[in-house]
Amino acid sequence: MSSPLSNIEWIGKSEILGDLLNEGAALVTHSMDHGFEAEVIKISSDTESFVLKVWSKHSKPDVRFQYDLLNIFFEQGISVSKPVGWGINPNGDKVLLTSFGGMPVRKLNKRKVIEIANILSAIHRIDIEKNGNINIPKYDFIDYFFPGVREHEDIFNVLCSLAEITVMKQECIIHGDYHIGNILEANDRYTVIDWTNGQLGDPVYDFAWALILMKIYISDRNAQLFSSAYLSGNSVEREELEAFEALACLRWILLNRKGGVPIGPKTMDKVKSLIINNRYLKEVKLMDI
Repeated sequence: MSSPLSNIEWIGKSEILGDLLNEGAALVTHSMDHGFEAEVIKISSDTESFVLKVWSKHSKPDVRFQYDLLNIFFEQGISVSKPVGWGINPNGDKVLLTSFGGMPVRKLNKRKVIEIANILSAIHRIDIEKNGNINIPKYDFIDYFFPGVREHEDIFNVLCSLAEITVMKQECIIHGDYHIGNILEANDRYTVIDWTNGQLGDPVYDFAWALILMKIYISDRNAQLFSSAYLSGNSVEREELEAFEALACLRWILLNRKGGVPIGPKTMDKVKSLIINNRYLKEVKLMDI
């Protein structure tokens, strides 16, 4: 039996990949939970495990960029998977092979929440001058994070009003979708995954998106702990954060209308509460979220 990695045309690879290719049939594969964008496969040798991500669906991200970005992060000690290789499979799908970082964080406690906040803070402090030859993309904020928003007049109007009062600083690396589903844990070590949305952006928005998701899907108590831990090392004015939280909430509402977010028994009540208590979201119609 041939190796599950042998039929891939590897474009970027580390020394580890060469050893894996030589192991051939000794590798064991396990299917993992798939995301909206890609198929995920766990590949194990006798000594360690890896994750192969295959973008076989509609999303076609820049996998070379992700591979190079992970290399830079890993070398700087940021909590990410070690990149092993990237390439193209026989179907023409791009693939990325990384070290296995464990399983998604399940039970949160004070120590975990603080560590998760500190990791995000560390990401935002990365010196982009040390990025080597990698070209970190910068996108138009509305077009990237709110695709199709012009078809939703109520959201678009509020979004335009917020754009006039927020100063978007696209000068540091952001994750773009930081939440506990994209954080793995194993042996008290945490690994941030899914860098599809990695780009130069505003750290306050990146933080606000993570905070809103924690308020919606986790708890106010953990959200407050997360916020306090992050803000202890990052200066953000209260009014500025509220405006960015409004932007994050609008993004969630837009994604919800497109069927792109999970909904639990209390989800909508929590979102409605966020809207009511945010001064910038008064024009949003609760019945249309």
